[in-house]
Amino acid sequence: MIENHKPKIGVYVCHCGSNIAGTVNVDDVRKWAQEKLGPEGVVIARDYKFMCSSLGQELIEKDIKELGLERVVVAACSPHLHEKTFRTAAEKAGLNPYLTELVSIREQVSWVHTDKAIATEKAKSLVSGTVQRIAYNTPLEKQKVPINANTLVVGGGIAGIQAALEIANAGFHVYLVEREPSIGGHMAQFDKTFPTLDCSACILTPRMVEAGTHPNITLMTWSEVTNVSGFVGNFDVRILKKARYVNEDVCTGCGICTEKCPKKVIDTHYEAGLGYRKVVYTPFAQAVPRFPVIDRPNCTFFQKGTCKACEKFCPTNAIDFKQEDEFINITVGNIILATGYDLFDAGRVTNYGYGRLPNVFSSIEFERLSNSAGPTGGEITLRDGKTKPETVGIIHCVGSRDKNFNNYCSSICCMQSLKFAHIVRERTGADVYEFYIDMRTPMKAYDEFYQRVLDEGTLFVRGKVAEVTNAARYPHEKGKLIIHVEDTLVGKQRRIPVDMVILSNGMEPRHDAKQTGQTFGISCSSDGWYIERHPKLDPVSTMTEGIYIAGCATGPKDIPASVAQGAAAAARVLDKILQKEVEMEPIRASVIEENCSGCRICNSMCPFNAIAFIGDLKVSRVNPALCQGCGTCVAACPAGAITGTGFSNEQIFAQIDGLLMTV
Repeated sequence: MIENHKPKIGVYVCHCGSNIAGTVNVDDVRKWAQEKLGPEGVVIARDYKFMCSSLGQELIEKDIKELGLERVVVAACSPHLHEKTFRTAAEKAGLNPYLTELVSIREQVSWVHTDKAIATEKAKSLVSGTVQRIAYNTPLEKQKVPINANTLVVGGGIAGIQAALEIANAGFHVYLVEREPSIGGHMAQFDKTFPTLDCSACILTPRMVEAGTHPNITLMTWSEVTNVSGFVGNFDVRILKKARYVNEDVCTGCGICTEKCPKKVIDTHYEAGLGYRKVVYTPFAQAVPRFPVIDRPNCTFFQKGTCKACEKFCPTNAIDFKQEDEFINITVGNIILATGYDLFDAGRVTNYGYGRLPNVFSSIEFERLSNSAGPTGGEITLRDGKTKPETVGIIHCVGSRDKNFNNYCSSICCMQSLKFAHIVRERTGADVYEFYIDMRTPMKAYDEFYQRVLDEGTLFVRGKVAEVTNAARYPHEKGKLIIHVEDTLVGKQRRIPVDMVILSNGMEPRHDAKQTGQTFGISCSSDGWYIERHPKLDPVSTMTEGIYIAGCATGPKDIPASVAQGAAAAARVLDKILQKEVEMEPIRASVIEENCSGCRICNSMCPFNAIAFIGDLKVSRVNPALCQGCGTCVAACPAGAITGTGFSNEQIFAQIDGLLMTV
């Protein structure tokens, strides 16, 4: 701001229907801004029902042109929602977009207050602070950076596969990284999918094969991302490729090594502990890639230095016990995280007896039990492997909708439980009880499936199960499990004897989601799921430009929703790639080098590694392409040698003065 020059400022107050106007006296705020802030440069103040509408934007554009406005303040909703909208309107009228500021009087005022008088005074204060601040705003220009056309997709479940194929089919290269030996994720363990009861493998396997053989996809299984640096358009990624002890260049996937391996171990992952696998193994018959992996901790050679049966019988000499982990460095322009979920550990709900009572099964155990490729060939039996159940109880919401564990609904449990009921009745003819809190079947054809299961004779008991025991009272209960529940529809306590209990486990964020988020520079919610830029308008973007999220990494969802999000994230990436360059926000930090003492405190404080020390000059410099304008370095610099664009001392102090004007 030039000394003694008050820029012409326009103030626009939005009603947001009744979102703001229901709590804030919008007309009073407008009048106050016009009269009280006139000496501060406000030449016009208006209010409108919906400032973000085309008519509201045209109102601003017209005033900029006709009144020669030099600054625009819009009191409306969060900048995350409509800052771009109003900046674009200003730019169309010939005003630099960074001379426009948005005041959040919806989220910060009307949504958090009930007293209209107090809310109105607070709105005035916020408007006043922004009017004072904006006088010191300077025109800024966005920085353009080229986009590397390669993309990294982390996670080889159905969402990650979909995202990778969408981008690869558009003609661009994708690195698909999966920590397990095969892609496929949880969906590879399922027998059928609701509500159509399609074979899960029949849907998934063709996609897996396509991803594994696509010329534009580099598939990296048994691998993990260890470090990410850089910025949108130019991320440097380091990937740890763990040793398979199998030479992929000569392995044909014939399976002889697995056949000849003399040692079996319990398969705690793919078969959920119900079956065995060899120490040299591929996770399942349709695994992609087909290359086996050696389970080093259980391998006799690595334990005792003997055996080597797999090496002796391998016809292509593909076994390589000397193979070591290696690091691979790649550069990509965009990253999609589709890292999936963990299944809730039902053993934490001790009153249900999982892990203690033998015929209490988790949902994933039942999936493997009922799968034709599972350890029992699809035969639904008790733990003895022989006896078919005559009565089965299915308990919903295990670990979900529970303040002791997870407050949120896991989204898939109701439909999963209905699917289990259908399969049990179809395969065994057993009586089935479903114990539910509320039945939630909102998606396409879901409620019809619920009606179908009802018609098949499944019995529904509304109530949260208190306990599962083996405390028989009567002769006919001997050897059975007793489900204790309050039936809220009839208002009675019930105890129902069953042969088998199936727990419908909920979803949880990956156990290492927080650490993974830190690696990629994104945040998790209090529940542990990755946070999107906007839950409604931008559900696959994150606050870190160029990093996208899809599938159950963002929260519980079913297969169709995961596929849709994978495709949506891919569309956002393709949009960036096709632009060939991306505009970056100019809100960045900069070092006043003559004031820099070279203490390097800022170097270690920067969360984006954007600050480097220039040894020859003994000063620090900010890489504007890496800087995200967070302000950490500005606050940390003991010499006050770093300034943040848009957050200068003059702007901050002016805003504070403005906030206090109404006090």
